Amino acid sequence: MKPHRLVVLSAVIVLSSTFLFAVVAQSPGGAPRGKNGKTPEPGSDEPKARTGDGSLIQSPRSATREQTKGIESQASSENIKLAVDLVVLDAQVIQQKTGRIVGNLKKEDFAVSEDGVTQLITHFGQDTLPLSVILLIDRGGCLDPFSDKVRHATLEALGRLRPRDEVALMSFANTTELITGFGQDKDRILEGLNNLPPHDEEAEHCFSGAFYEAAKYMKRAANPDGRRVILMITGVTAFFDCPGPSSEEARMAVLESGSVVCGILPKTAGQRLENGIMIAAAGVGGLFKAKTSNLKQLAEETGGEVLSDKPENLDRTFNDLIDHLRTRYTLGYVSTNKKSDGAFRKLKVQVARPQQSTEGRLIVKTKRGYIAAKDATQRDEAPRVK
Repeated sequence: MKPHRLVVLSAVIVLSSTFLFAVVAQSPGGAPRGKNGKTPEPGSDEPKARTGDGSLIQSPRSATREQTKGIESQASSENIKLAVDLVVLDAQVIQQKTGRIVGNLKKEDFAVSEDGVTQLITHFGQDTLPLSVILLIDRGGCLDPFSDKVRHATLEALGRLRPRDEVALMSFANTTELITGFGQDKDRILEGLNNLPPHDEEAEHCFSGAFYEAAKYMKRAANPDGRRVILMITGVTAFFDCPGPSSEEARMAVLESGSVVCGILPKTAGQRLENGIMIAAAGVGGLFKAKTSNLKQLAEETGGEVLSDKPENLDRTFNDLIDHLRTRYTLGYVSTNKKSDGAFRKLKVQVARPQQSTEGRLIVKTKRGYIAAKDATQRDEAPRVK
């Protein structure tokens, strides 16, 4: 384990001044170290993600008109026509008491409101549209979360995706790299996994940059918002912001991309120790205004989930996650709010009372809101599906 993290652990226990020094060292004012000991350049509007051949990719904008047409064409094949002002969200319904997934609901069983105003659900389905998935693999920190067993479980999970689903592969530590772009050929991902950067225990878990870059690249996805998944494989659930995009900038980018954030944590004794250290450090660091990114909080806000199990059991865990994604309901409505102001709009999805009495108390997991499109006169982007 890195020495400064042991300092953090000791300081958390005794709450000494040494801990404050450790927090400041990890905060945006401090620069994380790379494998070569150099400090990465501060982030800018352009991503630090790279293609497989090492060349930089440009920061992707919102979906182009061609991509929007592609979405409409793809949806039409499922007897669903998506308009550019259609809000699309995925919802998972579970029994509060048992945690069982509820998969037998109809459109009439749901009620959707935006900023407190009831919306008319015009599109409804269950696993009718394909998925766009970004695998985001952590390559920094004390322990490598991507062991051979985890790699095998990942490949098994990819085999459960449908031919229409598209997958991209990214890795992160101090910076974020695009290993394999979106495509439907899963063999490309297999090749990408064979070419992952080596684990670097001297590097950091730069969540803020990773989520920001993944969200920006997700805008190149062919599928509408709500059917987009950022799946992070890591050993920790929280980390201090690194130089570059802040945790708030990353959060807003994820919300704007319409992505559901999920996580897989291979559970080992070392992983629990490192994760415990980071959670404690992040919690006390918050007292000193140190900014952190939290995987579980982002998953909760976007309607995703974080699953953890021993590496030898991750085949089943991955399968459960894919099944959960498959049993999510797709709800679509045209917002009654016609303002194109780029504001955040709060969402609330509920299940009607008759179903509540039949199934017991039901909990709906979905994103808590979305970023409205800006007026075309204020941006150089084409309108996009929410």
